[in-house]
Parts: sequence; structure tokens; C-alpha cells
Amino acid sequence: MFVILVYDAGAKRVQKFHKICRKYLNWVQLSVFEGELTEVQLERLLAELREVMNSEEDSVIVYGFRTRRYFVRRVIGRKKDDPDRRFW
Repeated sequence: MFVILVYDAGAKRVQKFHKICRKYLNWVQLSVFEGELTEVQLERLLAELREVMNSEEDSVIVYGFRTRRYFVRRVIGRKKDDPDRRFW
């Protein structure tokens, strides 16, 4: 499945969140990641994030798409290098 993950973490945990997400997904922008994951990989990622998160202060939002077929991504301004992305 194609996943977009966004998080909002306290200053003390931002780097930990970032490091965990980079293991599984492509870094798009500050606290935004995307990529293809299996259900098992997604559950592992969320479990790792739960271990470091403070549920009173932090949040994680995951958007899951069964296929990229209906997904369109537009970037305006500076873009990160990733040959798998479409830019207009």
C-alpha cells in the first residue's frame, strides 16, 4: 500500500520520530514521509513510533492508498531528489 505519514512531536522526540520514519519511508518535507509499505511494515513502523511518543503531546496521521493509480502529487517550489516522483 502507498502511505503518507505526517507527525507532530515534541522537540525532544522529533529526531527520534524522523529516524524511525526514514527506516521505512521516503522523507518528503520536515515531518512528512511517503512510500510503499506492506501491512506488516506499517504495523512495525507504528509500533516503533508508539514506543517513543508521548500520546498526550504527539500525534501521527497515516493516509493509506491501496494503489498509487489514483494518487496525484504536485510539488511547487523546491523538491527533494527522488526519480520515482512526478512533478509538474
